[in-house]
Amino acid sequence: MVVISSIHYPIKKKPPFYELVKNKALFIMLIPGLIVLLINNYLPMLGVVLAFKDFKMSSPNFFVSLFSSKWTGFKNFEFFLTTSYAYEITRNTILFNLLFIVLTPLTAIPAAIALNELRNRRLAKTYQTFMFLPQFLSWVVVGYLAFSLFSVDTGFINKSILQPLGIDAVHWYSVPRYWIFILPMVTIWKSLGYNSIIYFAGISNIDPELYEAAVIDGAGKWKQTVYITVPMLIPLAIILTLLSIGRIFFADFGLFFQVTQNAGILYPVTLVIDTYVYNAFRTMGDISMSAAAGLYQASVGFILVLASNLIVKRINKDYVLF
Repeated sequence: MVVISSIHYPIKKKPPFYELVKNKALFIMLIPGLIVLLINNYLPMLGVVLAFKDFKMSSPNFFVSLFSSKWTGFKNFEFFLTTSYAYEITRNTILFNLLFIVLTPLTAIPAAIALNELRNRRLAKTYQTFMFLPQFLSWVVVGYLAFSLFSVDTGFINKSILQPLGIDAVHWYSVPRYWIFILPMVTIWKSLGYNSIIYFAGISNIDPELYEAAVIDGAGKWKQTVYITVPMLIPLAIILTLLSIGRIFFADFGLFFQVTQNAGILYPVTLVIDTYVYNAFRTMGDISMSAAAGLYQASVGFILVLASNLIVKRINKDYVLF
């Protein structure tokens, strides 16, 4: 009989700052990034104080004015939430963002799969370039492109398509219901290239042996896509969706302001939190109310990310953010 004795050797306790001394060079390399992170991300968080004050620029020094301004508690939030537009702007912001969250994977994943199936790599790169190009365009440029399409008198759709067919010109900038469809189409057109490249990178990381095994079993391209490619992209899609849910109360200001020309008649459909805050600040100059709206958006987004992550964690722990 063999007796194995278990001997417990005392574990040497590492001295303080052991990792810091051991990886000193790596920590030194982190310093510039930490400084940028502190300046860009954490110092501006002090501005949340504005949401609870009646800010008045009483001094040339901003910080003196900030600390000397009167505390108002939650009055700025009350003004924002009790306005006649509160329900309308909240509804528009949430519903449009939900629509964008759903449409993004439904359009980007097929585009990424199509690019991956192209055997001519040069042709695939050409398609990627043309799809990615709108991402670099300013919303001001996109707004003018949209105006060139939808203008009543000189727009391409009215002048070159509808009028030659004997159809009356459509007043696109006067009828809100059209923009329920126009804004998602513009968003997809502008962001499709960027989103498809993300999923294209995910496809390139799939183990080729899975496809080889599927070919041996007699699976065609359609079955390979349905049973291998799409399931392998689900974790990536879930992570991107969770990140998008965190910004569900943040609307793309350029999309809703520039593309719609900030037309007041379209407000029942196109007025969102960001454009409302901008218009209110431009007319009233109320910095505190703008800060309250921003804090409200960030807080709700943070809560939604935590809740969504918790729900996904209960379903499948492999798909969570943290």
